[in-house]
Amino acid sequence: MNAAVNEVLIIGLGLIGGSLGKALRRSGFCRKVVGYDRNAMELAAGVSLGVIDEAALALPDAVASADIVVLAVPVKAMERVLTDIAPFLRADTLLTDVGSTKSNLVEAAGRILGELPPTFVPGHPIAGSEKSGVAAADAELFRRHKVILTPLPNSSPEAVRQVARMWLVTGAEVLQMEVRRHDEVLAATSHLPHLLAFSLVDTLAQEEDSTEIFRYAAGGFRDFTRIAASDPVMWRDIGLANKQAVLKQIDRFTAGVARLRAAIEQGDGETMTGIFTRAQSARQHFSRILTSTAYSQAMTTRNVTFHVQPGGTVNGTIRVPGDKSISHRSIMLGSLADGITEVSGFLEGEDSLATLQAFRDMGVVIEGPYQGEVKIYGVGLHGLQAAPGPLYVGNSGTSMRLLTGLLAAQPFDSELTGDASLTKRPMERVAKPLRQMGAQIETAEGGRPPLKIKGGQSLTGIHYDMPMASAQVKSCLMLAGLYAEGQTSVTEPAPTRDHSERMLRGFGYPVEQDGNKVTVESGHRLQSCQIDVPSDISSATFFMVAAAICPGSDITLQHVGINPTRIGVINILRLMGADLELLDEREVGGEPVADIRVRYAPLKGIQVPEDQVPLAIDEFPALFVAAACAEGETVVTGAEELRVKESDRIQAMVDGLQTLGVDIQGTPDGAIIRGAGKLGGGVIESHDDHRIAMAFTVAALRADGEIKVNECANVATSFPGFVELAQQVGIKVTKEEG
Repeated sequence: MNAAVNEVLIIGLGLIGGSLGKALRRSGFCRKVVGYDRNAMELAAGVSLGVIDEAALALPDAVASADIVVLAVPVKAMERVLTDIAPFLRADTLLTDVGSTKSNLVEAAGRILGELPPTFVPGHPIAGSEKSGVAAADAELFRRHKVILTPLPNSSPEAVRQVARMWLVTGAEVLQMEVRRHDEVLAATSHLPHLLAFSLVDTLAQEEDSTEIFRYAAGGFRDFTRIAASDPVMWRDIGLANKQAVLKQIDRFTAGVARLRAAIEQGDGETMTGIFTRAQSARQHFSRILTSTAYSQAMTTRNVTFHVQPGGTVNGTIRVPGDKSISHRSIMLGSLADGITEVSGFLEGEDSLATLQAFRDMGVVIEGPYQGEVKIYGVGLHGLQAAPGPLYVGNSGTSMRLLTGLLAAQPFDSELTGDASLTKRPMERVAKPLRQMGAQIETAEGGRPPLKIKGGQSLTGIHYDMPMASAQVKSCLMLAGLYAEGQTSVTEPAPTRDHSERMLRGFGYPVEQDGNKVTVESGHRLQSCQIDVPSDISSATFFMVAAAICPGSDITLQHVGINPTRIGVINILRLMGADLELLDEREVGGEPVADIRVRYAPLKGIQVPEDQVPLAIDEFPALFVAAACAEGETVVTGAEELRVKESDRIQAMVDGLQTLGVDIQGTPDGAIIRGAGKLGGGVIESHDDHRIAMAFTVAALRADGEIKVNECANVATSFPGFVELAQQVGIKVTKEEG
């Protein structure tokens, strides 16, 4: 057997040391696993149970011959063991450990060894059980668990790689962290919960009726206190070894319990709701992190691919998720209002949830969402609090741009950050006019995120002529204008969506409109209200286009928002010859809605009117597909905004449609598409852009081969459940997650 490592010595054959030995033996990582333990019976059991290959009877000899030495003893015993083995360590022997605290070990190693050797790489597997001893050793203990390495400044890269490889063969995920940060994080996530469990059980055990208490304890008590069955001596040592970090977390917890106690004593239900909803949200977020579905993870870590088979028809009556733009604004304005705002139809997509979490982080109590229902306990225009850290908004450009305007006027400093895709998008377009109002905003290179916003600035209203039509820039400045001295007005070169204006009026805040100019002034208040979020016309577009291009199709989309600033897609499809009807037109909460019925009819190419482009800017990926299936030439101009969305949408659609055999030519502000009627199959790169991914899913209806769409994880940002709904109406799409 060829192995890079000859001999691993594990000092301490408890649960962790024994499980590591067993996993290394099974993996073939080294030629021999040697164990040492002061307990002769445990050592003998390690051999008989197949945990180790050989028992070391003399520690000096075992250390001298080992390629890797693993300290798997209790943290308070580490110093004694280091003293015993120091004279026998070879210069090339790798030294690591499994301890739950790191600062004390590093300090002791420096004192005992004279200087920290480059072969020393501290480590900590985040795995365990209430069971102990070598008999509990489990070769699967570390699989799908994290191991944190805390390399020192002088740790050699080769040593770090070798120790990481040792843990990787056990099935663990290996991460790296600075020593002090490790101890702070573990004090909060591991040490404090264990100490609380011990304390709770000890406290209740001293009650006179403790037998009755334990007899009737429910599952929650059993789950929480299970860890109080762990080794008391080990946890005593951990508490003492990580004393300062643990005390800091105990103090924070004590303050939190005091706030809850005061709320209960005073009958303060809103404060209690805030504590419970924030905790529920955090716990759900923690669960999503463990299953790799949390919005706060970089989307690039989640590999989602759509496989779409050619052909089919789309039929049925469906309701797509709520409008994303309105969902964002309902959270923002509801948080700034006086009183309780109730929202129905809220889009539970990752972008909207990012906005919701940002306001929770700033102290707003928000219940839900539960099946689209959200209740927001507004704090008023001046009630936001500083977030405990940077506000992470995932992939949501709307969240970042609108929040920048709002945060520029707050008394506290803020930082806005997002995922890898968002950090490539331009933010100077909002930072520049906000600076003219008196804001202090720092951007990263190229005017991109993260954004650092200095609090306590006095803003002054300005008039701003937007160089490019953008509802996000307009809304950003309007939100800043709620706080700025005097009037803030924005003139846009072409109409954009007016959800902010409509919703501000719905909350009782006056907004003046004169053609393409909108004006707000400070000094007014927002009053809570009820909001019914209509279905998102951008999401409905994919099914509208699907029915328009596919013979035999007939689909009805219910309760779709048809705001006049958003109906460009309806107007453009009608100009192309689509059979599209608006049914039961009505107004809900100040927003016009209708049911939209689309039946197949042959489409023809057109020159898209430039005045319709801003009214359909998010719908163009799907419209490019419609143009590719139309007869004749379609020309799009005035759409340069598409180049600075989640991707360069013009180039992404040109590349993808060319892959499918379409005659398409990109231009600086649009494209020329010569309809092919029938499309081919192929592999499409969506560039992590949700609308590109969904557009090419629809394209398969007119393809003669399978379309594979890569990088589709971000579809969840705007359209959770897209694949399932597409399957329901007849699109042959499946999702592969890796």
